[in-house]
Amino acid sequence: MTTAPGLDRAGLDRLHDRLAGHVERGAVPGLVALVARGADVHTEVLGSAALGDRAPPRRDAIFRIASLTKPIAAAGAMALVDDGVLFLGDPVETYLPELSDRRVLRSLESALDDTVPAERSITVEDLLTFRLGFGAIMAPPGAYPVQVAEAELGLMTLGPPWPPPPFGSDEWIRRFATLPLLEQPGAAWRYNTGAHVLGVLLERASGQPLEAFLRARLFEPLGMADTSFSVPAEKQGRFTTAYRPDPATGALEVLDPPVGGWWSEPPAMANAAGMLVSTIDDLWAFVSMLLSGGRHEGEQLLSLASVADMTRDHLTAAQRASATLFLGDHGWGYGMAAPGPLRGEPPIPWGFGWNGGTGTAWSSDPARGLTGILLTTRAMTSPEPPPHFVDFWGAAYGAQGD
Repeated sequence: MTTAPGLDRAGLDRLHDRLAGHVERGAVPGLVALVARGADVHTEVLGSAALGDRAPPRRDAIFRIASLTKPIAAAGAMALVDDGVLFLGDPVETYLPELSDRRVLRSLESALDDTVPAERSITVEDLLTFRLGFGAIMAPPGAYPVQVAEAELGLMTLGPPWPPPPFGSDEWIRRFATLPLLEQPGAAWRYNTGAHVLGVLLERASGQPLEAFLRARLFEPLGMADTSFSVPAEKQGRFTTAYRPDPATGALEVLDPPVGGWWSEPPAMANAAGMLVSTIDDLWAFVSMLLSGGRHEGEQLLSLASVADMTRDHLTAAQRASATLFLGDHGWGYGMAAPGPLRGEPPIPWGFGWNGGTGTAWSSDPARGLTGILLTTRAMTSPEPPPHFVDFWGAAYGAQGD
């Protein structure tokens, strides 16, 4: 691919070699990557869509993007804010009456009935900033009573979202409302559940199923034709196989097949926390819209103010400090990481974006004008970036031209 000024040819060759090394060693079966600086966009398509398949993946291969769903859902929420349908300070019980009169555990170790009243309502902004008072617990499953109860309810919000629950969003929020919060609303950052609840809120506020709403407000205007919560039969030939390492041996095993898997039919509940599929070009269209201040082909899909709110840090110093396992040196915007206060040189990567547990990553660095998107078929096993992520970002930043 020819490149214009902005990306360095030798640097892009190193990017190819580093990514190809992971594929050739069998660590990553297949990937599609994009690096962009200004109008200069470079892509890599390596490996295969499935182990044992000699055919390379197509550039329009469909990947499970996992938590890259979160910023897309956040953008949907901001579209409703721009419309005046939602307000960031609104209590969520306006649309989710199930979440009125919340109770809060006295401590994480407490029994579910050992609670105090919530000091205030959960707001729309609390969902976007993951400060609603509920989310990931950094302990083995079943370590605390609330984890046991969440698992029994089948909510799939304190860990991986698969297999997807067999019930719809109304039943999901009804079950979630039987649990107390872990902290007072606004007090702490906890991963994941804010996006889960946000998806239900978007359905209620828009009066549409979540996918229909996102399609009308984002996917169709941006040309994101392959972004969805399921993959129809006519597209399954482009759908990659998802793998995860065996905990004991490290050997790759199938997490989800392209046919007959969790995405083969529309889900009972469209999960805004992590269940979209997409392609490199669909995601680049979404990211480009944010980089253009909410504009796409002359149409203002999001206001400048909404994009600014999405991509800036909203956390306190204490909240950032408690979240370093997930966020590193970053803060949190709306549905994604955002640049936090810096002490010295910015790390690599730096900017706004996020990672997905199925092996996906995106970051846009406004200071350096660099964006990277990586879609792979190897699932992550912890919040710590795997070696191929580290190599991707090192090489992507090394490919900056003058």
